[in-house]
Amino acid sequence: MTPQEIAVNLRPGDQTTFQLQVRQVEDYPVDLYYLMDLSLSMKDDLDNIRSLGTKLAEEMRKLTSNFRLGFGSFVDKNISPFSYTAPKYQTNPCIGYKLFPNCVPSFGFRHLLPLTDRVDSFNEEVRKQRVSRNRDAPEGGFDAVLQAAVCKEKIGWRKDALHLLVFTTDDVPHIALDGKLGGLVQPHDGQCHLNEANEYTASDQMDYPSLALLGEKLAENNINLIFAVTKNHYMLYKNFTALIPGTTVEILDGDSKNIIQLIINAYNASFEVSVEARSCPSRHTEHTFTLRPAGFRDSLQVEVTYNCMCGCSAGLEPDSARCSGNGTYICGLCECNPSYLGTRCECQEGENQSLYQNLCREAEGKPLCSGRGECSCNQCSCFESEFGKIYGPFCECDNFSCARNKGVLCSGHGECHCGECKCQAGYIGDNCNCSTDISSCRAKDGQTCSNRGHCVCGQCQCVEPGAFGDTCEKCPTCPDACSTKRDCVECLLLHSGKPDNQTCHHLCKDEVVTWVDSIVKDDQEAVLCFYKTAKDCVMMFTYVELPSGKSNLTVLREPECGAAPSAMTILLAVVGSTLLIGIVLLAIWKLLVTIHDRREFAKFQSERSRARYEMASNPLYRKPISTHTVDFSFNKFNKSYNGTVD
Repeated sequence: MTPQEIAVNLRPGDQTTFQLQVRQVEDYPVDLYYLMDLSLSMKDDLDNIRSLGTKLAEEMRKLTSNFRLGFGSFVDKNISPFSYTAPKYQTNPCIGYKLFPNCVPSFGFRHLLPLTDRVDSFNEEVRKQRVSRNRDAPEGGFDAVLQAAVCKEKIGWRKDALHLLVFTTDDVPHIALDGKLGGLVQPHDGQCHLNEANEYTASDQMDYPSLALLGEKLAENNINLIFAVTKNHYMLYKNFTALIPGTTVEILDGDSKNIIQLIINAYNASFEVSVEARSCPSRHTEHTFTLRPAGFRDSLQVEVTYNCMCGCSAGLEPDSARCSGNGTYICGLCECNPSYLGTRCECQEGENQSLYQNLCREAEGKPLCSGRGECSCNQCSCFESEFGKIYGPFCECDNFSCARNKGVLCSGHGECHCGECKCQAGYIGDNCNCSTDISSCRAKDGQTCSNRGHCVCGQCQCVEPGAFGDTCEKCPTCPDACSTKRDCVECLLLHSGKPDNQTCHHLCKDEVVTWVDSIVKDDQEAVLCFYKTAKDCVMMFTYVELPSGKSNLTVLREPECGAAPSAMTILLAVVGSTLLIGIVLLAIWKLLVTIHDRREFAKFQSERSRARYEMASNPLYRKPISTHTVDFSFNKFNKSYNGTVD
């Protein structure tokens, strides 16, 4: 730790600031326990840390050769309403969840790997893990933090080592009293409750631990807690660090890729220490105090001396007329004799004060000292408040009655002065919630809000109709970049590539133009654009957005134009096409006629086969001779005949 001893000389009201660098001695042993949220939302993170052990060991060996690594996981209490407890969810709480239908049952905390120097064991244990699913958004991570701190033997913390506990999550934690929702009214006892299988057994018996209990146990076991959380929860955990000594907070990428760098940053810490004397002690007094970062053995000794005398103190005027004869005039102020009060020592304790009370009102009709102090000898003596400091000639000001954002005074980015937030550099607004940093508004191409909106309070407000997205990068109805850069290219072609033309200079002010004979798309980030010119030629160019906000345009020197076809070629093509179409139509007609004839012949054959006469006879033929028989009777030669006549 540097420095280890420092002397400061303070004047009342002034503040002295100095830097304190903290890091472990070379090759100092380090124990790091990695505590991971295994709720369903951390699935991507689990995939990314499967080889974390190897990478982390390589980086930590640059700082120490005596490094050990452990691993544990948590989800939440396996009771309602924190988890799914219906019978069908007992073995798989992800049933019916289309995005991820299979996961393991919910659990409170599991100690999976004691601290070991075998990195392969860490990687192997991580690869075995599968995510689970709880019902509500907050997680039960503080149960796990407490068990990792107090179960020293099972975790394997060494006495003479730096203890780092890395807590990774993407959501808010449950804290004390949340357990009442599940019927848990017994406060946490701060003891170790891991069974033989290294599982937390009191998850359904005791409430979540309080922040005070966490701070006590972490300090008691000399453990540095590192919150590695996503950006949207950074401020919450930042506030936790003020309540839990020895903790730091770092922003975790959405997929945990930067976890190694966060741990290295926490290992090498830097602090800014401010010391202020609020009043002058008795003369010739010196004070000494000690600073020791949590988790470290070394300390800083600070020796404080006080400078309460001014250069003007030599010209004293005892019993000065300027002080009504009741005090000493020194450096433009009156130091009153005992029992006398007032700026000019004009009042005496115990006398009637009603004559001076009107001087303690800010305006006629307003209460004395704004109702927040006592009037003594035409001066207000402000009350003390548990919320902060009350001050001002009439006690009209304080440092706690300013606008808040999500319950945080001045959003944590400013100081409250007399009802108004004085914002830190980089923040504006009534409650200092508006960041002037535009880095979050920059699109991938480096442009602010993709040139389709304005960055307001660190967020893009899209003004281009149809534009949306975090950086207004999505806009189906907007003209694309090819269309916007085409004007520049056409202007340069019209003026033979001379950018010094005033019109071209305006259109190409954000472009760096390079002329080429052929377009070769070897840059994956380059976007290929082409359009048809008035002469039916094709003009091509590529562009790449530069970090400076400009674009690198690579443009063909001349548009690509095809040769015009000859008249003979066109004539032959037309005649050939006509003949080909005629032949095709004749072939189709012949095919249709053939099909029709075959169908008629088949029909004839079918009707012939169904005829009932023999093939040798003709049903239409009739004989030329016909025979008729007539019955009659007549007399011939007086003889009677009865018969037929041929």
